[in-house]
Amino acid sequence: MPNETATTPETAGASGVEVPDSGRVALVTGASRGIGYAVAEALVARGDRVCVTGRDEENLAAAVAALGPDRVIGVAGRAHDEAHQAVAVERVMDAFGRIDFLVNNAGTNPVYGPLADLDPAVVRKVYETNVVSALGFAQRTWHAWQRRHGGAIVNIASVAGLAPSPFVGAYGMSKAAMVNLTLQLAHEFAPGVRVNAIAPAVVKTRFARALYEGREAETAAGYPLGRLGVPGDVGGAAAFLTSAQSDWITGQTLVLDGGMFLTAGVH
Repeated sequence: MPNETATTPETAGASGVEVPDSGRVALVTGASRGIGYAVAEALVARGDRVCVTGRDEENLAAAVAALGPDRVIGVAGRAHDEAHQAVAVERVMDAFGRIDFLVNNAGTNPVYGPLADLDPAVVRKVYETNVVSALGFAQRTWHAWQRRHGGAIVNIASVAGLAPSPFVGAYGMSKAAMVNLTLQLAHEFAPGVRVNAIAPAVVKTRFARALYEGREAETAAGYPLGRLGVPGDVGGAAAFLTSAQSDWITGQTLVLDGGMFLTAGVH
């Protein structure tokens, strides 16, 4: 059984700076770019070993190379594929012997329009990727390591799951389910495993560019802090929620919105 403390030498983190191995291991889904990549980068920078997943093998290989193949492995596949979930968890256990942290970041939003005209098949696809896959990874991580040894899970939700979001209704519904999934797992997995969520507003990624591209200044004007989010904002929050500094926090949804909700109802 792996030791609870690090016994490996110092190696280079994502920044190229030598950092001590923390002895901890994380699995981050949907991490070949954007928010997931930033989360993996933050964890590697503090000394964790990380497995990243993603659909595109080429992008995933590039992410592993950039993050540092001495500390990072990649497992390609679609998040909702149960066989992929099983392989990813097995690969982490084979490579590192433990999974202390799970960050469920994989998500999709294939449509933009009113719910009244939405194909139910599309809604099912959104839920399979955004919610059911998160539960699947949590179940497998729990049984593989966390049930006996503890750890932390972070689910990447969205402010769209906390308030009406016109034209991304299916996505918002799935993220509301993610918030409730967080509550349920936090209750069931306590006391050994803490489960929290992060709900970002618009973050400048390829995934969200339809929400701000060509009108970034106008969009950012609605945020009291005067800017949109960047992936590193979420990466830092995920690092905090998987750190000892958050050991008394579970079942919470941390809103990262640049103060956007402060303006709700203000005219």
